[in-house]
Parts: sequence; C-alpha cells; structure tokens
Amino acid sequence: MELPLVVGTDGSEPSLRAVDWAADEAALHGVPLRVVYASLWERYEGAALAQEIRKPSDEVLAEDIVEGAVDRARRRHPELKVSGEVLAEEPEYALVREGRNASAVVVGTRGRSGVAEYLLGSVSLTVAAHADCPVIVLRGSQDKRAEPGTHGRVLVAVGEDGADAPAVRFAYDEARRRGVPLEAVRAWRCPAHETTDHPLLAGEPARAHEERAAEALEAALRDAPPDLEVRRRTVEGHARRVLVAASQGADLLVVGAKRRPGHVGLQLGRVTHAVLHHSACPVAVVPHRV
Repeated sequence: MELPLVVGTDGSEPSLRAVDWAADEAALHGVPLRVVYASLWERYEGAALAQEIRKPSDEVLAEDIVEGAVDRARRRHPELKVSGEVLAEEPEYALVREGRNASAVVVGTRGRSGVAEYLLGSVSLTVAAHADCPVIVLRGSQDKRAEPGTHGRVLVAVGEDGADAPAVRFAYDEARRRGVPLEAVRAWRCPAHETTDHPLLAGEPARAHEERAAEALEAALRDAPPDLEVRRRTVEGHARRVLVAASQGADLLVVGAKRRPGHVGLQLGRVTHAVLHHSACPVAVVPHRV
C-alpha cells in the first residue's frame, strides 16, 4: 500500500504554506497527499482562507478549510492524488495517530494565534516527539514562503551513539530525489578537564576528539549510495549551535530522535529541541526505536 504524506492545516496562512510545501514533497516522492484539519472548534476565525474561498470568516466551517487546502494542493500539482478529512479532536493527537499510516507528517510552526513559540511547543513539538514516522517542521524561509530549495544542499546531523541510521537513510533519499549533495555534520568538543596549558600539549586532546568524531562520521556513512555526493564535516562546538549555524545554508536539516517504548514525555533530545526552535530551514525529525 502506498502510504500518503500527511499535512496538518488549520486554515491559517502558515499552515496553507505548509500545504504548498507538502504538495511539492508528495509530488517529489510520488505519493498521495492527505490534508487533515483537526480541531474541536467548528468555525474558523481568520482571514487568510476566508479570502481564498471568498466567504466571510465567520461563515467558514471545518469542511471549507479542508476543501480550500485540497483545491490549493491540486492547483499546485494537478497530477497529484489529494484527499482531505476533518477530525474532531485536538490536532497534536490526531496528527500523531495519522502518522501511524503515513510516509511522513508535515506541520508548520504557527497557527491561528500567530504565537510561534507557543504553538510550536503545543502542536509541532508534540507531533515531532511522538509520531512513528518522520515529521517535517517548516522552520526558516520555507515557513515564510513555499518555494523550491535555493541552497542545493541537504544537511544531516550525526550524533554520538551511532543511532542515526534511520535519519541518515532518510537524508540519503531526500538528497537523491532533489539531485543535491548531502552534507553530514558531526559536532565535537574537548572536555575542559582534558585541556592543558602546556604549549606543546595543548592540541593533543582536541586532536584526539576530532579524530574520533571523523571516525564516527565515516562509520555512520559507510552505506552511502555511490551515486550521491556526500560531504563530511567535523565541527568543534555545541551540537545545537553547530547545526543551527549550518542550517543557514541548507534546504532541509535531518535529525534523529530516539523512541523509548512506554516513555510518556517529549522524546526529543536537547539538540533536536533546539534546532526545532531555531533552525533557518525545515527540520525533518526521523524516529529511531531503542
């Protein structure tokens, strides 16, 4: 069965741009697009979608939101299979459940209220932390306008514990489909207690950590497709700062997230949490069960 790409919308302008981005992604992967509006509210309170479907905002119902988003995706890609559904429940729970039968879930960072950090925490972070499939959160320029990537590069983060295989495989596929190079980044730091003030020894601890980082990077990329250009970078510094800086020149940042059965909290590490809030490009969170 062909698993669809799911995108959540609430009729707001950022969520409609998420629909545009998801339509492009579904067309790129050759999979159907499923548009979901999930809310306990029956009516929409905003102007973006109301203007598009030419109705007063106080007359726009949930069905109109889905219909407008579906039509928008079909106009963007007439050949794309697009369906939509209204779900009368909280969006974070609905989208996590939808992810059980999806190739990926796409969400924006803001909703109707326009309070970016609040809604990122309440919806996008919850979905990214609990979905069984990859979740793409539209950070950076792609949240401001839906258009093809302009940097020509996919970025993947390689961590310390070797549990990045699903994220790396996802990044391989995204780079190959886009026809762009993949840049794999591994951040490293020299612990303070290993440094020395002796001028002849000062570089030794740092060199050892950098070499281990390079070895970990090579191990993570040992199955790289031969037809894909893969660039390797080891960078000294906090991983979250390194990745946020690197995202400035990427079209997509791919990170892994551990899923521990029975764990009820947000299953996102500090690095993933940070890039979801501060990345300059869309972030794909790829789950890995441990």
